[in-house]
Amino acid sequence: MENNTFAKHPTFYAIGLSYKKADAEMRGKFSLDDKAKLNLLLQAKEEGLESLVVTSTCNRTEIYGFAQHPFQLIKLLCENSQGTVEDFQKVAFVYKNNEAISQMFRVGTGLDSQILGDFEIISQLKNAFVQSKELNLANNFLERLVNAVIQASKKIKTDTEISSGATSVSFASVQYIFKNVEDISNKNILLFGTGKIGRNTCENLVKHSKHEHITLINRTKDKAEKIANKLNVIVKDYADLQLEIQKADVLVVATGALNPTVDKAILNLKKPLLILDLSIPKNVNENVKELDTVTLVHMDQLAEMTDETLENRKKHIPAAEAIIEEIKDEFLAWTKQRKFAPTIHALKAKLNSIKDGELNFQRKKISNFDEEQAELISARIIQKITNHFANHLKDDETMVDESIEWIEKIFQIETAVK
Repeated sequence: MENNTFAKHPTFYAIGLSYKKADAEMRGKFSLDDKAKLNLLLQAKEEGLESLVVTSTCNRTEIYGFAQHPFQLIKLLCENSQGTVEDFQKVAFVYKNNEAISQMFRVGTGLDSQILGDFEIISQLKNAFVQSKELNLANNFLERLVNAVIQASKKIKTDTEISSGATSVSFASVQYIFKNVEDISNKNILLFGTGKIGRNTCENLVKHSKHEHITLINRTKDKAEKIANKLNVIVKDYADLQLEIQKADVLVVATGALNPTVDKAILNLKKPLLILDLSIPKNVNENVKELDTVTLVHMDQLAEMTDETLENRKKHIPAAEAIIEEIKDEFLAWTKQRKFAPTIHALKAKLNSIKDGELNFQRKKISNFDEEQAELISARIIQKITNHFANHLKDDETMVDESIEWIEKIFQIETAVK
């Protein structure tokens, strides 16, 4: 009878999209806020998926998990975002098994970041895993993989200079402002929103300009006040947004809204205004460009600003990749052993069963049967046989699934875990 176990066993996939093929508008369609991520995970649980982790940042939205077919994961993403399957097919990726594992390593270690060496993603991956684990949606494989990626990220950060020098979207924002706005220390800067990139931008601006010229507005005022107290900047009510924009020379928008929060209709400008939109989805309506006094720059444009720091970081890519390969190889060796260990245990139990039957037969047949000696010899033979099979399964050239199936057929054994 044919063994169909492997056909039924879920495959590990990575599906999603990133800045590489999807522009900001498309990434915005597939963006998942906290509520959408939770709904996606709960839906996955209802649909019988047992292990997955979901990340959604300004640069990417990805799902790593086990499924019979990748469309199960694609469907979850589309049903919990504004994206469609047709959109997904145009710009997204689907990786399986080793390629999916490699994708998580590259993303988690900053090698796949829009700005090389940006390690913010690793904390987001950790948080995503914690959420999955709390919902009992993280198996041993996923936990071990995430921990391996965290280990690689730490080692790369410690042992290489791939994250050396100040460069990030927030740093690029400040660089852009300083290069394009004259006498910045005497200009009014308005920061709308308290997202992470916005906070980092605000911190960088405080370092290089006068505090009394920086104003912070957020829909939830207490969040703004916490940041303002730390950075010693001015806080205004959300109701004052339109008035404060009129006073501003630079507007930095870093809100988490799903639809534009700044529109041509609210801009009653009497002087030039530089707007930096650091949000995904975009939070500034493109119609503001219809005003001659407005210059609009989106974070994708800022991320393209390469400088000497980024060029220096590229020199450390080979060292980072070597660290990834070393830790990934250890993980793959663990997965391989995890896959065949139940078969080796079952084989050993089967051989011991054969041994026990044969010793019982010989015990009855031979009057002076040396049971201790026979037990010792047969145990050594069984160990040597199982070692041969284990070494075969460990070999890089071995097709593990096929070999396991063959062993189970020959010795008529079954293993519950693959």
